[in-house]
Amino acid sequence: MTTLLLHDALMGEHQPGPHHPESPERLGAIMRALEDADHPALVHRAPRPASTAEIARVHGQRYIDHVAALRGKRASLDPDTHLSPQSVDAAFAAAGAAVHAVEAVLRGEVDNAFCAVRPPGHHALPQLGMGFCVFNNVAIAAEHALTLGARRVLIVDWDVHHGNGTQAHFYERPEVLFFDAHRYPFYPGSGALHEIGRGPGLGRTLNAPMPAGLGDADYHLLFSEALIPVAADFAPDLVLVSAGYDAHMDDPLGDQRLSDEGFAALAGTVVQIARAHAGGKVVMLLEGGYDLGGLARSVRATVEVLGGSTPPEPHGASRAGEALVNDVRLIARRSFRGLGD
Repeated sequence: MTTLLLHDALMGEHQPGPHHPESPERLGAIMRALEDADHPALVHRAPRPASTAEIARVHGQRYIDHVAALRGKRASLDPDTHLSPQSVDAAFAAAGAAVHAVEAVLRGEVDNAFCAVRPPGHHALPQLGMGFCVFNNVAIAAEHALTLGARRVLIVDWDVHHGNGTQAHFYERPEVLFFDAHRYPFYPGSGALHEIGRGPGLGRTLNAPMPAGLGDADYHLLFSEALIPVAADFAPDLVLVSAGYDAHMDDPLGDQRLSDEGFAALAGTVVQIARAHAGGKVVMLLEGGYDLGGLARSVRATVEVLGGSTPPEPHGASRAGEALVNDVRLIARRSFRGLGD
């Protein structure tokens, strides 16, 4: 399997400030870990910046102009989201990586792609950057895929925080299925079970609000018993992943118990879905993950699965995990036509 790895040293110049969790060292740790990854065909490229038109499919022109005007300056978009002089160029490059990856995968140039990018994106709303995020990279990727001919796009978000910006953008859209497994209640406060879409998008949002302390087997059960049948009913042409690693057991923010192998198992389920319905087409985009060791090892494990390694299959879910899966399956059966037990 050929995997396109998109990254750019420019993204390391985005410096939110001393002691900020979303630090430039995150990408350095990832790139060092990938030097000895067990992947026979990992292709490194630097992305082009996204165009204003590509970003405008998700964000309002006034917001894009506001961000662009901050190029070369220090500024804050919200209390958590700070810009340094190179941050705007880094944000355009991160969005460009999303577009580049989708093009390469849909055109058959590579089998799949991993975008090692920052700033992250899934909290960014149409007119507001928040939660460390400037542009919503995964939403930009999905919109670009639809312009290239994809009819149905599945977005899986396994970051420990709910992807509120992604959900908001596609909440009334039938052509995008959004599945989000996140700690709840937790920042940013959205992602309850009852949030299932609206209007033409009713039933196209599926949230898995997780209590703290869940681990590999709980996540694996959720993905196997809830995501796989919903994805089968939806039959996507492309699978996108908001790949956050702050649910790692060593992460200072998340308070979940996933291991490196647990993330490999999640990646394995996503690859399985893509092979069954989308010709193996997967694009993953980095979101959170703030323990450098856990982040680097988990990204390496993820990329190795994209390259064809066999992921583990954790077993022994907790009672809390089993209860969550039952709740999500019940919502799915009510929301998605064609699903049985």
